[in-house]
Amino acid sequence: VQLVESGGGVVQPGGSLRLSCGISGVTDSHYVMGWYRQAPGKQREWVASISSFRNTDYATSVKGRFTISRDTATNTVYLQMNSLNPEDTGVYYCNGASGWGELQRNNFFASWGQGTQVTVSS
Repeated sequence: VQLVESGGGVVQPGGSLRLSCGISGVTDSHYVMGWYRQAPGKQREWVASISSFRNTDYATSVKGRFTISRDTATNTVYLQMNSLNPEDTGVYYCNGASGWGELQRNNFFASWGQGTQVTVSS
């Protein structure tokens, strides 16, 4: 399985970004996809998940501001990030899991991609 994240950048507080993650090498479409992030000096943390049935779950810190979505036809998962604040700064990664709830427990099935840097700064 290969993961390629893109869409990061530098944005002012209150701004928006849309991240994309392309997935290849997965033959079964019934998998959960999600996003993680790692802030400088901190551990990587789970951000959001979406199932093949479009069920979603979010970390408390991003709920109401971030929206995860997926396009099964293109094997792409997105993260729309609104109302960004400096605490959202970090490298954002995507990954997948075979079952619901696993990503929140840091159980994922792929090696990490290169991630995409998000910097929120005035």
